[in-house]
Amino acid sequence: MKKQTREKMRLHRKARVRAKISGTASCPRLAVFRSLKNISVQVIDDQAGHTLAAASLREIGGKVANTIAGAEEVGKLIASKCAALKIEDVVFDRAGYRYHGRVKALAEGARSGGLLF
Repeated sequence: MKKQTREKMRLHRKARVRAKISGTASCPRLAVFRSLKNISVQVIDDQAGHTLAAASLREIGGKVANTIAGAEEVGKLIASKCAALKIEDVVFDRAGYRYHGRVKALAEGARSGGLLF
């Protein structure tokens, strides 16, 4: 039996989820990427193949660290960028990460900023 690494298993979950969800111009996909040093999010129109908006912890600067509070700030930042583009509804793509901790905080920050998903 092949040894499964944690990252390979996450990518397998990501592929399974991506087969079921897709973003459109009216309801784009909110894709999350989490690393040890950063958390970033993109709003993607999959039909056109374009990123409509993006936000990351690096844009906020040295004010917040890569914590739950920092992820919530990134969620609020992407919500404000989406409001400027008149995007209200999105499909949340957690990319195989558990809906817990920083991913959950980012989603709640985006919801508090006005995004619906």
